[in-house]
Amino acid sequence: MTGPWAKFGYDGEPGDAEFWAAAGKGPAPAFAPGPGGGWLALFLRRGSPAEVVFESWSGPVELTRWAGSDCWYAEVAMPPRLRVTYQFRGDGPHADPLNPAGAGPDRSIAATPDAEPQPYWPPVGPDEVLPVPRTRFRWNSARLGGRRTVRVHQPAGPGPHPVVLLLDGDDWLYTHPAVTAFEAAVTDGAMPPATLVFLPTSPAREQELAGNPALWEGIRDELLPLLAGNGVAADRLVVAGQSFGGLSALYAALEYPGVVSRVACQSGSFWWPAERRDEPFAGPLGGAIAARLRRGPDLSGLRVAFDVGEHETGMLPHNELVEALAAEAGASVRVSRSGAGHDRAGWRHALVRDVAWALADD
Repeated sequence: MTGPWAKFGYDGEPGDAEFWAAAGKGPAPAFAPGPGGGWLALFLRRGSPAEVVFESWSGPVELTRWAGSDCWYAEVAMPPRLRVTYQFRGDGPHADPLNPAGAGPDRSIAATPDAEPQPYWPPVGPDEVLPVPRTRFRWNSARLGGRRTVRVHQPAGPGPHPVVLLLDGDDWLYTHPAVTAFEAAVTDGAMPPATLVFLPTSPAREQELAGNPALWEGIRDELLPLLAGNGVAADRLVVAGQSFGGLSALYAALEYPGVVSRVACQSGSFWWPAERRDEPFAGPLGGAIAARLRRGPDLSGLRVAFDVGEHETGMLPHNELVEALAAEAGASVRVSRSGAGHDRAGWRHALVRDVAWALADD
């Protein structure tokens, strides 16, 4: 094999018809071993200038034109074990048309060859429409104000089934195929059948999720009775959340243990509240949650799985302290690290795996 990108598996001159025919067969991006045990990723775009923009891992990388052709490219050094969401931005945001793994209509997912497999999550192209549960409830909340639509996926077979409350539920409905992934895990025997409740978050996301008693009082006094009145009894409730959602899920377990006793937390924002908005990680380790844990709660009834992206250098110390304090307080704790930054593409495997663990018998 010859040509400037033979190390990536491409033959011939970039930009000619034969080259683009090969590029259309993938993979995209293509990878080759990089210096220091990492990887080089080759991103290709046909026809116009753009930059590759990554979610919470690296700054943008501008594409370079190859010798007057219609081929624009970037070779990007990546660390081992990385799964990352990205998009091309030029004449607007675009998914990578060469990559079959999408995240919504305008983003794609790249994974280094040594990234942890995500066996239950199928690749979804940017033009595909994800299956949405037919069951839905209108939650008119006096505690939170306003009305929102809560979607519910109920598994086949006799119940009752445990209930999984997914915070930021719209992301798991419309961007990442959570229904498909959880059903695949059930079919594989990795977890029991569970009812999935997708709770959308208001536009004021931080205000709603960060240490907000109104949210959890609304869930306790309004949403759960609404579900129970429609045949969805949450006798065994797992709350799954990411970032501020992870913070909110653990906050609920501490302040409302009668409601939440099982948590799957990915990359919890345990730096909150920040002393400086421009440096959110610079405040006291573990933030308000660590301070609450130091008051010595009895968490012997709590089962909580923590996961953080191993490339989230600012988040790791805050999460490590909260994990240790929760274990010291008697919680049953599971700790793992995903090969990702602060990115749902990396949280997906941990979400299913950790919900399954939280549902397991003690």
